[in-house]
Amino acid sequence: MRQKVLILVNAAWNIVNFRPHLVKGLVAAGYEVVAAAPEDSHADAVRRLGCRFVPLEMDSGGTNVVRDALLLVRCTRLMLRERPAVVLSYTVKPNIYGSFAARIAGVPIVNSIEGLGATFIRTGWLTRFVSLLYKAAMSRSRVVFFLNPDDRQEFMSRALIRPEQAREIAGAGIDLNDFRPAPPALEAAPPVPSACTFLLVSRMLYDKGIAEFIEAAQAIRQAHPATRFQLLGFLDVENPAAISRAQMNQWMEAGIVDYLGQTSDVRPFIRQADCVVLPSYREGLPRTLIEASAMGKPVVATDVPGCRQVVDDEVTGLLCAPRSASDLAAKLTAIVELGHRARAEMGLRGRDKVAREFDVQQVVATYLQTIHSLIGTRPPAG
Repeated sequence: MRQKVLILVNAAWNIVNFRPHLVKGLVAAGYEVVAAAPEDSHADAVRRLGCRFVPLEMDSGGTNVVRDALLLVRCTRLMLRERPAVVLSYTVKPNIYGSFAARIAGVPIVNSIEGLGATFIRTGWLTRFVSLLYKAAMSRSRVVFFLNPDDRQEFMSRALIRPEQAREIAGAGIDLNDFRPAPPALEAAPPVPSACTFLLVSRMLYDKGIAEFIEAAQAIRQAHPATRFQLLGFLDVENPAAISRAQMNQWMEAGIVDYLGQTSDVRPFIRQADCVVLPSYREGLPRTLIEASAMGKPVVATDVPGCRQVVDDEVTGLLCAPRSASDLAAKLTAIVELGHRARAEMGLRGRDKVAREFDVQQVVATYLQTIHSLIGTRPPAG
């Protein structure tokens, strides 16, 4: 009988977009994989990866105590029914309530902390409360993966986990065959040397540095009017830091930025950009920067946790001071003035870095080795 791995996450979309190689790798290694998440339009795509999908009702962003208690009950019942050999959990509520449930069910769990988010950017009662939940929930977790050393140190300095639990992993990894530079014939230099296109890909949140991006755009276009600034990602998200549609329309009507909407495939947009930008206040390990680097694009990001793990300053891109529109404008101006050839060389160095540090096959191998160490199965050869 095959041993079972249960994956807990807050959206089926998350599995399809970030973890298809992990699911396929687990299946290929001989595990039965069960994925539990709120059902959405991606549930069938999860099933096509070769695993069984179990709908799990979850209020992912809410703070209702009763609903969270019900989530704990559902997770516990799920584990008692499925009896997995190990649980892999992602995102805040699966990490917290999945860990409590795993303790009740007597199942080993591996957590992945994929960024501390707005809760740890700001301080206050919510940060203290979530910290207490993390500490209580993950005290029995066998392994807690972090995407960068800053988040790992943050948890350890707050005594939320023990040092022997903490490990680092390169996020979900990236398939270098899916994200690759355009052929040289398609990488034509812009007709005007300063006609540089900057693309910011993220949810439309102020915490992603979008206001600073807008202010920098206004400053740069005075000296380089042919420069273009683009935003791509979810608008109208349920988040206190969300940018309103009215504000976005105002920026567009003023000719400051082009909002491109949202997409399930960022590659065509990255391919057409000269540089990808993420002036975020804090990240776990920003996938948009990894994708851009894998496609041979230079990147500009803030010198904050997560971003600095992806960007080698003045090698694969540039780092700027957080929350500083003036420093961001200076770094974007430097990218414009580099010229097409130097930008292309910087981007290719980024591609080399991604191949060394963020290849998805390395991530899958780490998970297989971790599961083997916990439950005694033999990882696949090679």
